[in-house]
Amino acid sequence: MVGSRAEQLRSSGLRHGWTTGACATAATAAAYTALLTGEFPDPVTITLPKGQRPAFALAAEELTECQAMAGIVKDAGDDPDVTHGALIRSTVRLGECGTGVVFRAGPGVGTVTKAGLPLAVGEPAINPVPRQMIRDAVAGIAARHGGSGDVEVEISVDHGEEIARSTWNPRLGILGGLSILGTTGIVVPYSCSAWIDSIRRGIDVARAAGRTHVAGCTGSTSEKVAVAVHGLPEDALLDMGDFAGAVLKYLKRHPVPRLTVAGGFAKLSKLAAGHLDLHSARSQVDKGYLAGLAREGGADEALVAAVAAANTGLEAVQLCSAAGVPLGDLVAQGARSTALGVLRGSPVEVDVICIDRAGAIVGRAG
Repeated sequence: MVGSRAEQLRSSGLRHGWTTGACATAATAAAYTALLTGEFPDPVTITLPKGQRPAFALAAEELTECQAMAGIVKDAGDDPDVTHGALIRSTVRLGECGTGVVFRAGPGVGTVTKAGLPLAVGEPAINPVPRQMIRDAVAGIAARHGGSGDVEVEISVDHGEEIARSTWNPRLGILGGLSILGTTGIVVPYSCSAWIDSIRRGIDVARAAGRTHVAGCTGSTSEKVAVAVHGLPEDALLDMGDFAGAVLKYLKRHPVPRLTVAGGFAKLSKLAAGHLDLHSARSQVDKGYLAGLAREGGADEALVAAVAAANTGLEAVQLCSAAGVPLGDLVAQGARSTALGVLRGSPVEVDVICIDRAGAIVGRAG
């Protein structure tokens, strides 16, 4: 079966890897355990958001009376990730009673300097899901070894500032280094030919199973939303990633009566603008296009200018939502229009669901 995200990965023949968030969590778990017990667990095992329990070998460790540091080399599997091979370190210090987990950006980890990201300005660029993974790991270790769970966690990446120059971080206002990312802990590799082939096989399997409704999803969060909204079974789910065009072109030749396209607002704004490859290296969010949509939706010129100057697509949709302008719905309508254009002549009905980073629906069409 190829209908699920995991089965698609297996069918592609590619090896998955681990996100920077998973590596930072494992390094933190090893360091905090050593701080409480005097011994580094090696390998160190963590629990990922979907329940997987991978083990990570330590590449660096250091223990003093005041702090513990552990480092893990990121393995991105077969994904061409710029952070593959990077050494991700976590330094853990005991914190004041009642402070919980306090995050710090060490060398090579960026700091947020612009609005529109899922973190406040001034915060270390450690995204919400990795933060929660680290908090959960700290809580579990504290419970096992008699700790308070009040710690300062400093994440750093060797040569991270240099690596970050190859990412969009400087343009997004994340300065000083990389972001610590990941929503599942697992890096899914995107070899174009292998992944597009797995998409096609997923559609074949859904058709063979008699499915009349499939969902092309950009990631695991949008997949969950599609399941929640439509109650779709696992073999109706297609992990299209950035390859919206692959889904649409194959369905044109091998139709299923209904397609749901579900994804993050920023990615689907690219589809709305006519891009079929949603990867950040090959298409970007067009703030001018979004500003034009906002104007069509009733935005005044001040809001139109604010959307055009927004740091991210997320900031643009938040600005419009606060003003009662349905930018999310307008992007969903545009994405649906692009999809129907590719599918023209094929009996496939389309609906679109746009979500934010937390999985909240910000726009729908069809």
